[in-house]
Amino acid sequence: MRTWGPLTAVCLGTFMLLLDVTIVIVALPDMARALHASLSDLQWVVDGYALALAALLLGAGATADILGRRRVHVVGVVVFATASLLCGLASGPDTLVAARALQGVGAAAMLATTLPLLGSVYQGRQRSAALGVWGAVSGAAAAVGPVLGGLLTEGPGWRWIFYVNLPVSVVAVWLTLKAVPESTGRRGTRVDWAGTATFAVFAGGTAYAVVRAGEDGWTASATLISFGLAALALVCFVLAERRAAHPLLDLSLLRRPAFVGVMVGAFAFNGVAFGVTPYLSIWMQTLLGMSPVRGGLTLLPMTMAAMVTAVVVGKRFHGVSARLTIGGGLLLIGAGCFCQAVLGAGSDWTALVPGFVLVGIGTGFVAPTVAGAALAAVEPERAGMAGGAVNTVRQLGYALGVAVFGTVVTSGMTDTLPHDASHVLAGGGAGALRGTLSEHALRSAFAAGLDAALVAAGCAGLVAAVLVLALVRPPRGAGAGAGTTRTGAPAPSKEEATPGP
Repeated sequence: MRTWGPLTAVCLGTFMLLLDVTIVIVALPDMARALHASLSDLQWVVDGYALALAALLLGAGATADILGRRRVHVVGVVVFATASLLCGLASGPDTLVAARALQGVGAAAMLATTLPLLGSVYQGRQRSAALGVWGAVSGAAAAVGPVLGGLLTEGPGWRWIFYVNLPVSVVAVWLTLKAVPESTGRRGTRVDWAGTATFAVFAGGTAYAVVRAGEDGWTASATLISFGLAALALVCFVLAERRAAHPLLDLSLLRRPAFVGVMVGAFAFNGVAFGVTPYLSIWMQTLLGMSPVRGGLTLLPMTMAAMVTAVVVGKRFHGVSARLTIGGGLLLIGAGCFCQAVLGAGSDWTALVPGFVLVGIGTGFVAPTVAGAALAAVEPERAGMAGGAVNTVRQLGYALGVAVFGTVVTSGMTDTLPHDASHVLAGGGAGALRGTLSEHALRSAFAAGLDAALVAAGCAGLVAAVLVLALVRPPRGAGAGAGTTRTGAPAPSKEEATPGP
C-alpha cells in the first residue's frame, strides 16, 4: 500500500478526469435526441467541461499549495462525482451543460494536485517510474474514452458514461485518504483570486461569443457584446497579474520568444488536432448510421498512430530540439486536417483514415514533448508556473477549437442550404433537418460544413507550426538545460502537461 497506494489513487482521479474529455464525443447524437438539444447545446456539453478545467486550473493549484494538496484533491473528486450524478440525471440541455461545468471545477482541483502529490511521495527512481505509469494512464484515458463511451451509450445508455464515475470516485477518495500524505507549498503564498476570476471570464466570454456567432452572426449585438466583455476581462487579467504578489502567470515570461512559441504550439495542438472530432462523430452516427461503438472505433487509427509515435519519439528523439518536434508535429497535424477535408454526399468514414493517421503521428510528436519544452524555456524555480500554463492553454485551445470549428461547420452548412432550412439548422441542429431536405442534400450540406472546418483547422495548424519554428530557438551556444528547448531536457515538474486532449 505504501508503494502503490498513492500512485493508484492519483491515477484513478487522472483517468476519470481525462476520460470525461473524450468519452462524451460518441454519445452526443444520443444526448441530442434524448434532450432535444441543438448543435450549440452539444458544443457547450463539450466546452463547459473543458473551459471550467482550463479557467480554474492555475487557481486550483495555488489554492492547493495553501490549503493542502490532498485536501483539495479529495474535494475535487467529491465535486466531480456529484457533478457526474447530476449529468446522468439531467432532464434538459441546460442542466447537463451546468453539470458539465461543475465537473470541470472538480477536474481542475484534481488535475492541479496530481503531480504535486506524486512528487511529495516518490523520489529518485521511484518518482520516474511513478511518472511513467501516470503518463501511460493519461494516454490510455484519451484512447479508451471514445470506445468506452460507445459501449456504454449503446448498452445501458448515454447517462451511464457519467454514472460509471461514481464507484470509481468512492474508491479514489478512500484510497487517497488512506494512502496519500498531506503536503503543502511554500508558506506565505496567496491565491491570485483576481487573476483567476478575470481569466475565467475571458475564457468563457470568448467561447460564448464564438458560439453565438455561429447562431446569430459575427456582427450580431450579442456576439459583439460577448467579445467586448472578453476583451475587457483580458485587460483586467493583465492588470491583475502585474499587481499581484503571487501571480498565476508572470507576464515577463511572455517576453521570451521560446516560451511564447511553446504556448502557441500547445494552444493550437489541442484545438486543431481534436476540435473537429465531435462533429465528425455526429456526422458518422447521424448521417452514416453508425452505432456508438463503431463510431468510437473509427477513431482508433488516430489514437494508435499517436501512441506508437509517442513511444518512438521517447526512444529515438531524446535531445532533439522541441522546435522540430512541436513544429514538425503541428505541420503533420495540419496536413492531416487537409487530408480529411475531402468529404462529399457519398463519402464514407474510410475517407478520413489517411488524415486520422497523419494527425495521430503529429500528436505523437507534440504530446510527449510540449511540456518539457515549456519547462526548459524557464528557470527551474518557475517550472511549476510553466507546467500549469501549458496545461491551461492546452485545455483552453481544445475548448475554443470546439467552439470555433462548430461555428465554421454551421456556417459551411448554412451556405449550401435554402434560407428556410438554415433557420431549422440554427434551432435544432443537423438532425432537425430530416424531413425538410432530401438525404442527399443533408449529407452534402454536412460534408460541406465539415470540409470548411477541417480546412480552417489545417490552416491554423500550419500557421502555428510556422510560429513555433520561428520562435522556439535555443540561445546560441546553449546546451540542454535551463533556458533551452529540447525534447526531454528537464525532469517533469509538479504540473507537467498531460497527453491527449
